[in-house]
Amino acid sequence: MKDVFIVGSKGIPANYGGFETFVDNLVSRQVNRNIRYHVACMTFAKNVKLYNYNGAECQEITVPNIGGAKAILYDLKALDWSLNIIKKNKLKDGIIYILACRIGPFLARYKRKFGAYGFKIYVNPDGHEWKRAKWSLPVRKYWKFSEKLMVKHADLLICDSKSIEKYIKYDYSQYNPKTTFIAYGADISKSELTAKDEEVKEWFKEKKVTPNEYFLIVGRFVPENNFETMISEFMNSNVKKDLVIITNIEKNKFYDMLLEKTNFTSDERIKFVGTVYDQELLKYIRENAFAYIHGHSVGGTNPSLLEALGSTDVNLLFNVGFNKEVGERGALYWGKNKDSLKELIDKVSLQSVPERVKLSENSKTRIQQDYSWEKIVSDYENIF
Repeated sequence: MKDVFIVGSKGIPANYGGFETFVDNLVSRQVNRNIRYHVACMTFAKNVKLYNYNGAECQEITVPNIGGAKAILYDLKALDWSLNIIKKNKLKDGIIYILACRIGPFLARYKRKFGAYGFKIYVNPDGHEWKRAKWSLPVRKYWKFSEKLMVKHADLLICDSKSIEKYIKYDYSQYNPKTTFIAYGADISKSELTAKDEEVKEWFKEKKVTPNEYFLIVGRFVPENNFETMISEFMNSNVKKDLVIITNIEKNKFYDMLLEKTNFTSDERIKFVGTVYDQELLKYIRENAFAYIHGHSVGGTNPSLLEALGSTDVNLLFNVGFNKEVGERGALYWGKNKDSLKELIDKVSLQSVPERVKLSENSKTRIQQDYSWEKIVSDYENIF
């Protein structure tokens, strides 16, 4: 029996979030029963629960709600919990799988402790956390330093993007890091909802949106997702369709700055419609979009991009390595030595049906062949 402790996701069952969805699928779709999963779950509650979820042992770990530092504290407490379980049950030769690079300065010490029981440390380096605009300069410097030490001390780095793997190998060549690539997965089934369902009719009516008459954006409301470019380029385009934006805006500074720069409220095509947590409804909205626009410029393989490629016929992606590696011939690209987004929007609005069908077929095939959860789970079980 191989014991695998997973540290760094907020917990399962997943409500949202890439790592949470990944861990949920990993344990829910488990095939190899010679692997025993132990999953740390974050909570702010004082009374913690130990529970079984699809065969995985899940332990809640209490942390105080202290902003960005809570994630570091949570990872450390989760490692302590893992060590206690290993000691108590005399476990040997397992794996500690740490998601993201938050605890670099502490890893060498833990590596020695786990090593005494024959446990290896695997790390998923995630995306370029140190590039995210939401962090102050000192915090960004910490993330970069932490990433360096995680790479140095990990026994294996599992990258969910080939671009990230290439970056790790190049930037940290002095450590000769051992890496492998396993993608993030996507659910490729069609939505269970139809145009006749009440929640569908209600959502489209309430948001004043017509099926197939809108371009769609789904993503976290942060500057590095290129919201300013996407909105201003759309406003400059000649299309009559709407731009539907599914995100959590929480009228914050970024929202106010965006409004000031683009004056998007003056264009009735621009529609911020809040969040959609019902996954079947979100899938239906994706399937009935005229085109999806993806502006993510930081990070590895993005879950919302995989979902879009699996659901939406035409996808317009920001031209960076990790978006191109996923989309390949199943998408069109804008910015960075490509057409401007405005030109691309105007171009796709005039596309013929066969052109749209070809793009749709390419994107669906891409997801089915390389990004299905069955394939991802199988790849992980082989590594473990």
